[in-house]
This record gives sequence, C-alpha cells and structure tokens, in this order.
Amino acid sequence: MRLQRTRRGLRRRWWIPALATVALVLSACSTESGPRNRQNALRPAGKYAHKIDDLFTPVFWVAVLVGIGVIGATVFFAIHFRTRKGVDVRPKQTHGSTPLEIGWTILPAVILLMVAVPTVSTIFDLDEQPKNPIEITVIGKQWWWEFEYPKSDSGKAVVTADEMRIPTGRDVVLTLKACDESLAGGQVQADGSTGPGCNEPGVYLGQCAEYCGLSHANMRFRVIAQSPSDYEAWLESQRKGPAVKLADSSVENLFTSKFLCGSCHTVVNSGLSTYGPNLTHLGSRATFASGYYELTRPKLIEWLMDAPSLIPMQSESDNCRIVPGGTEGCVGMPSFTRYTPKGKEAMTRGEAERLADYLLSLK
Repeated sequence: MRLQRTRRGLRRRWWIPALATVALVLSACSTESGPRNRQNALRPAGKYAHKIDDLFTPVFWVAVLVGIGVIGATVFFAIHFRTRKGVDVRPKQTHGSTPLEIGWTILPAVILLMVAVPTVSTIFDLDEQPKNPIEITVIGKQWWWEFEYPKSDSGKAVVTADEMRIPTGRDVVLTLKACDESLAGGQVQADGSTGPGCNEPGVYLGQCAEYCGLSHANMRFRVIAQSPSDYEAWLESQRKGPAVKLADSSVENLFTSKFLCGSCHTVVNSGLSTYGPNLTHLGSRATFASGYYELTRPKLIEWLMDAPSLIPMQSESDNCRIVPGGTEGCVGMPSFTRYTPKGKEAMTRGEAERLADYLLSLK
C-alpha cells in the first residue's frame, strides 16, 4: 500500500521537473537576435576576440561529441542491462578488463591533448604585446568605469567615464585596475582592426563581469570605435578645458557650496581622476550613470534630484544622509531630496534644472 501511494505521489509531481525544464529552456531564449543583440560573447568584433572564438568553437563541438557518447552509452547500458520483471539473474562477476582500462585511459588523454595544443598556442598568441598600441587604463569603481588616456606631448591627460573611444585599425591595450588597491587588477586587450563592424565606426556594449555590490548589474559601458581622424579630433577636444566656465554665481553656489558636487566631481580639469566621474566634458557623451541612461535633460534632472531611485547604490538601511567626500560618505550618488545632509534643504526642481542645463553645456 505504501509503495502504491509513493508511486501515485510521484505521478502527481511529474509537472515539477517538467516546469523546471521549461523555465530553463525559456530563460535561454531571447528576442534580441541579430544586430540588436550587441552584448554577446559569441559575436566577436576584434582580432583577439576572434582568436578566442576560433578556439571555443572546435572545443565546444568536441565536448558535444564526448557528451553525446557518454550520455548515449549510459542510456544504452541502463536500458539493455536493466533487471526484467520476474527474472532474478545475478550479473557475471569480473575483476576488470585490461584492454578496456587501457583504452579508456588513452582515449581521454588523446582528446585532452587535441584540446591542449590549440589552447596553449592561443594563450601565447594573446600574451604577445602588440606594436605601437594605444594604452588606456580602465578603473572599475562603484558603480561606473573610468578611462584614463595617456598624456599628450604637451603633458595633458584625458580622463572620462562610461564611454571609451578607440580608433579603428589600431591595437588597444587596456590595463584594468580597481579603485581599491587591495583588489587585484588585470590586463585585457581589445582591437578595432578586424572582425565584423570593426573596420567601420560602431558602438559596442560592455558589462561588469565580476560581482561588485548592489548595482553590479547596472555597471555598463560603451566602446565607441571611430575613424582615426575622428578619434584624434575627439581626443584633442577632451584635452581642452571646460566648454563653459562656472561664471554664473548662482549655479556655482549650487555646485560647489550647497550640494558639494565639487567634493566628488570636477568640471574644470579634463585630466583629473576624481571620486565620481569627471564631468568636464559631460555634454559630449551620449550616456551617463555608467552608460545605463541616455543623456537627456529630463533624465539628468531626475538623476540630480534622486539618483538612488533610478539606480540602487546603497541599501535603505544605510540611510545615507551625507554627500560623498564628507566625514561619513556614502557609496554612489546620494539623493538630494530624500536623504539630504543635516541642516540642508532638499534640492528643488528649479535648482536641478539649472544644474542640468550647465552640465549639458559642457561639451
């Protein structure tokens, strides 16, 4: 009776694994196919990415063949040698088969060797330093990306955020660092010379690949590939000072005194690395907030007033009530309407509009 009950319960629960299987399959589906699905590791757009993909593809099919063989053999033996109802036959007892054991030792070794040779070769290829590359330092912060370009002959550096620009037809070496020196950095290489779309100007999407806190999933960036002439023109424009100086005393008071924006950002030095993104040429960017939002006036006003409502940057329990750079500080952009510094008034929409208009003028 108990056995019958158990079987009946198993039949009733068949839909649980079935539902889990359907959910797993659907989670792998996407309507973002073709050129719209630009953030895809299986669609390489650079020389080094193509080398990795050229290695991944044959290794994948080798793994598929091995998997089919193992699973197929398992199913075959499970069915062929299963216990039949009413037949009580003990299987023949053996102490092993030397030829079989030698075979299943040599075969995996040969397969691993076939995979190891191109893998090691690719590793050495990727380790080679390109000649005359553009070297860019990438610093991961919470939760945005800072890009530092090398100094010019005149000693002027360029520091920008969220969007990295590269010329087509040139190797680019990226040195990845963390803002916290206790965290390990790394080095990756990108290239704009080969592959679909790289010989032509284009925009490629990037994403933080290592969990870094509350807003990890929102930590994005864009790589904008331009023609060499357009890239040099952009770089030269970035080396210049601010397009519009803080001449309006009312805006200067809002930026430097009332809301202490200058404690985290700069709008006067395009080569300075600061706690928050360098805003000297903010108006020249297409996105902000780590590339999550298009840079528009309405969205920037929302961000200035209550950034954590658009992208979470600290938990509600932190109750961040002081702007970054103060004695306590907080992670990310604070809210100037919900959590204002003690004794300070909340930001009005008119104040946010004036600040937004000024920041958008910085091209």
